[in-house]
Amino acid sequence: MLDPEHSGQLTLQSLKKRLGPLMPDMSAKDYRFLMNNKKEMSIEDLRELLVDNEVANYDPVFDAFRMFDPKCTGFIDEDKLRLAFMSFGLGELSDEELDILKRTADIDGDGKISLNDFRSLLDGGVAKKTLISFK
Repeated sequence: MLDPEHSGQLTLQSLKKRLGPLMPDMSAKDYRFLMNNKKEMSIEDLRELLVDNEVANYDPVFDAFRMFDPKCTGFIDEDKLRLAFMSFGLGELSDEELDILKRTADIDGDGKISLNDFRSLLDGGVAKKTLISFK
């Protein structure tokens, strides 16, 4: 998503291009922090920076979720999800596609994608849910 050219590299400009529509209030300082004050880094370096961070009380999954929950409802906003697909160059989501995404990602079955659903999605919860439904 952040590397549409599949080069394995991420530039400050490409990061702003991809995240800007989702996080319009993100400052230049925030982008530089995310890039570890580098103009370019590998996707692997970014992953290690986020996963192996030494910042106390920092939850990168929660911060990622907040991009999709700007009103702090506790659930992913459908308009932000649609915007994310457009911003990442994946095209426009139809209502049917959005419904499929929601049903797939809704691990607890309450009809909405919560932070816990989002965490499960990143931990492979969707794969587990799909396998269970086929048994």
